[in-house]
Amino acid sequence: MEKHVSTAALTDAELTLTDRYWRAANYLSIGQIYLLANPLLREPLKPEHIKPRLLGHWGTTPGLNFIYAHLNRLIRARDLDVIYICGPGHGGPGMVANTYLEGSYSELYPDISEDAEGMRKLFRQFSFPGGIPSHAAPETPGSIHEGGELGYALVHAYGAAFDNPNLIVACVVGDGEAETGPLAASWQSNKFLNPARDGAVLPILHLNGYKIANPTILGRADGDDLKRLFEGYGYEPFFVEGHEPHDMHQQMAATMDEVFDRIRAIQKQARNGKAAEGCPRWPMIVLRSPKGWTGPKEVDGKKVEGFWRAHQVPVSNCRGDDGHRKILEDWMRSYDPEDLFGADGRLKPELQALAPVGKRRMGANPHANGGLLRKELDVPDISDYAVDIGKRGSAMVQSTEILGHYLRDTMKRNAETANFRIFGPDETESNRLGSVFEVTDRIWMEGIEPYDIHLSRDGRVMEVLSEHLCQGWLEGYLLTGRHGLFSCYEAFIHIIDSMFNQHAKWLKVTRELEWRKPISSLNYLLTSHVWRQDHNGFSHQDPGFVDLVANKKADIVRIYLPPDANTLLWVGDHCLRTYDRINVIVAGKQPEPQWLSMDEAVKHCEAGIGIWHWASNEEDTISPDLVMACAGDVPTMETLAAVDLLRKAIPELKIRTVNVVDLMALQSKDQHPHGLTDEAFDAIFTSDKPVIFAYHGYPYLIHRLTYKRTNHRNIHVRGFIEEGTTTTPFDMTVLNQLDRFHLAIEAIERVPGLKEKASDALTAFRGQLAKHHDYVREYGEDMPEVQSWTWPAA
Repeated sequence: MEKHVSTAALTDAELTLTDRYWRAANYLSIGQIYLLANPLLREPLKPEHIKPRLLGHWGTTPGLNFIYAHLNRLIRARDLDVIYICGPGHGGPGMVANTYLEGSYSELYPDISEDAEGMRKLFRQFSFPGGIPSHAAPETPGSIHEGGELGYALVHAYGAAFDNPNLIVACVVGDGEAETGPLAASWQSNKFLNPARDGAVLPILHLNGYKIANPTILGRADGDDLKRLFEGYGYEPFFVEGHEPHDMHQQMAATMDEVFDRIRAIQKQARNGKAAEGCPRWPMIVLRSPKGWTGPKEVDGKKVEGFWRAHQVPVSNCRGDDGHRKILEDWMRSYDPEDLFGADGRLKPELQALAPVGKRRMGANPHANGGLLRKELDVPDISDYAVDIGKRGSAMVQSTEILGHYLRDTMKRNAETANFRIFGPDETESNRLGSVFEVTDRIWMEGIEPYDIHLSRDGRVMEVLSEHLCQGWLEGYLLTGRHGLFSCYEAFIHIIDSMFNQHAKWLKVTRELEWRKPISSLNYLLTSHVWRQDHNGFSHQDPGFVDLVANKKADIVRIYLPPDANTLLWVGDHCLRTYDRINVIVAGKQPEPQWLSMDEAVKHCEAGIGIWHWASNEEDTISPDLVMACAGDVPTMETLAAVDLLRKAIPELKIRTVNVVDLMALQSKDQHPHGLTDEAFDAIFTSDKPVIFAYHGYPYLIHRLTYKRTNHRNIHVRGFIEEGTTTTPFDMTVLNQLDRFHLAIEAIERVPGLKEKASDALTAFRGQLAKHHDYVREYGEDMPEVQSWTWPAA
């Protein structure tokens, strides 16, 4: 049978006060959805008091308010450090109402004062032009989770708890949200939470039975089935169920006392060095209450409370229908506002006293405004890891392995502050970052076998085969003031596209809120990329994530394509130092030629784009005949090989070689802060000469970034054109016409008058493509002249 705690934890006086506080939050929540004026119902409701467009969600809100009130009691009684993550999609009315009641809202928004006029403004602004959204948005004090982002509440909660030993994260999971794949996987996060050094997460599964227009799966589940399900996940579930308020208050208070006792016992045992092997069985709460609890039972003869009709606006025509307006007024008066608010509209003193004070208020907790806690990362000097390139292009180095050494020492230097973690879906070693395991392990709270490698309860590398969890953990970690890096195969980062979208939107909004302090940037390292997934095949070949990233606000996103190890070191170091950004780094893990010394790499990366004079032969001419441009490690190699072919075949052709490491530099200055001025762009790419641009991803992005440039009509881009299979590395470039021969052929065809003069070269290059086609299909590897090619000595 499911577990209930039946002890009466509240005195009659405490129960009455708690219920009044809950009623106040419910009243404020309804007022936000419906009212423009008359906030305290000092006169009968009139049509002009009602908003013309009723937007918001009532169904989940009374349960959220109920939980908030009971958490407040525990925080005060036990001096707890708690933040509240609101998973149900549109619980915004409740989150705003509760932070208003506790005073944190008015502190951040003084115009929304704690009186009748402030209440009127509070109501008016909700889901109103020029106001605030209907969900728990960045504007909401205490929030680190965008309310419309279904599926990620619990993983954000765990990310916030890692390395936060005194923090308890109360996370409400809606039963609609619980149907999503990421949320289902998120329950496994307890296998990565170490009670000796991390905080705690209290999941509260809020079952009100319905989503927008259907029952929910878990809402219809039998209690014993739910108990077995969550015990299987490794939790100890406690059930609070019913609809009668006084009974529910007693159940919830007693249950919260019990689960917080369990949490402290688990932590005390672990911190005293007496923790048992394996995962502790953390408590969780299953709260089953009616959807739209305490709202209208019926409207127009149709069931509302306890049904999906309570989901959004239960009474929809309060302006135009006298009957609907009467239902609304009776509903709001049922909370007895005169018992809750004084004549001036302020919450009555005995109810004010129920809220925690200062930073203990969940709306004012600094962990929910992580920039207040953020400390700069202690990073080593990149010159300590510089690759000696020797003869240019001759050294074959795994660039991400070099970055791994830098990350190892970054991890070591920040061990005491415990504010840096690496996240990835079981690919840290595969992505050549394995040297970090010299100083830490993978965190693992399940059993460890003698033959396991780099697993421990104290590891600081987070690996699980779910990109959703890696992303969510990292977001929660960053939003509470820490630093991190997410390493992933390039093709599968798409799995978190929507999560990236929401984080970018979050950052965009928070940068406009003075009280939200900057957090560390979200840093992606995308490796095992499209051009070196020849062994895994077409399913693993997709460079399109950067296209999604480029859609976002220019001041939020950065895209870097370092061509070798020294440039990757600069880019990685730079990104870890930034804040309020999303940085995407695309770099291969396979051995590749090294082009720039560290001094050259620093200058090149600081500029973001530049002419490689050592690979150009324009000499003192005013303008070259041709610009060969590249962005990405493989496109850079193929471009340089094409330049070598052209210079040998047509020595009189004046070629300028340009490399782009910061992709956003291609945009104009008015579109992106890293963008080049038109004058600087023309100085590099010319205003009228052909530009053959070899790009790592889909060609259209380069056209999109450069469409306003003077010479856009002469920019001809080659990149990934959705051709791939299991094949050789060079054949991948040939299939997509990004290889050296196609680049050289296009250059000849685009330079005016050159095609006729260089027919022999065209024939030779086309012959090489035919030879390649036959060779790889016979021998299963690339031609020797391709494999052994190096940049010619000066």
